[in-house]
Amino acid sequence: MPSGAQSGPKPEIDPKTDPDLTTPDTAAPLSASDSVTDDVSDNPLSPPDKSFRPQGNAGEGASKHDESHLPLSAGLYLVATPIGNLGDITFRALEILKRADVILCEDTRTSGKLLSRYGVKTKRIAYHEHNAAKMRPEIMDRLGKGQGLALISDAGTPLINDPGYKLVRDCKAEGFTVTAAPGAASPIVALILSGLPSDHFFYAGFLPPKSMARKKELARFAPIPGSLIFLESPKRLAASLTDMAEMLGGTREAAVTRELTKMFEEVRNGTLADLAAHYNEAGAPKGEIVVIVGPTDARENEPSAEDIDARLSDLIKTHRTKDAADILARETGLKKRDLYNRALELAKSDPD
Repeated sequence: MPSGAQSGPKPEIDPKTDPDLTTPDTAAPLSASDSVTDDVSDNPLSPPDKSFRPQGNAGEGASKHDESHLPLSAGLYLVATPIGNLGDITFRALEILKRADVILCEDTRTSGKLLSRYGVKTKRIAYHEHNAAKMRPEIMDRLGKGQGLALISDAGTPLINDPGYKLVRDCKAEGFTVTAAPGAASPIVALILSGLPSDHFFYAGFLPPKSMARKKELARFAPIPGSLIFLESPKRLAASLTDMAEMLGGTREAAVTRELTKMFEEVRNGTLADLAAHYNEAGAPKGEIVVIVGPTDARENEPSAEDIDARLSDLIKTHRTKDAADILARETGLKKRDLYNRALELAKSDPD
């Protein structure tokens, strides 16, 4: 527990009976005195410009204790929730969830486990892919009436791999305030645990379930100069890894992560070929899966001398020698001077 946090009564929950929802023994519901502020704003829910003002009759002299029981300012709050370990909820997220007029949940029963754990009794309404079109007008009406609404997903950061962006887009179009309480996101957790390069990465989400469509999609991602992040079903993991090895290269470094932040968290590193072989033999693992595929070795992408000559020969047919060298330098990253000199040699040797 962070220094200064007040301990409270432990909820009646046994992590042993719910291993997918493990919590630290010291975690406790957030009390009003647990509010944490930064050096910029006295209100942990407000940006520096103070655009989020608490509603109600309290004046400027109201205590922080009183303020924590006031409703939120009107707007949509995107609140990240834990991806497994319930202790990963933030103080700010809990205050928002307690003070919101309504919490929009992907699944009210799933979210109920987290909210019950921390004593959040705010009204919950289901908002998900299948009822989004029907619910958005009601949500916009609530925002128009000055309500503060919190949006959460079953786990992690809302809008990542879900259609919540459409709601955010509509809110912005109507001029409603949208802000976020950041937190856990399984793609980022998997990336930093994989040990693979994280300076450039691309989040690809779920691949198509059918092999032919999956290979076509992987071919689009192959040239991306960075680590690739995929979500995958345990049942399709072996088949997907096999297709990745074929389309991205069997020697490409990768990591399969599962059950992140939970009791049986696992990160397995290896080449795509090795990982495909392992899961084809071992069978489908249990839990939520995130696959990280490292970037290709730059040396593997270097064109051969024959490839360079063929490309230069084509270019000098329709471009000046200098321009041909410039184009190929941009395409390959090779030195323009070297390509220019080679283009001159090719032009002299060409009988035409």
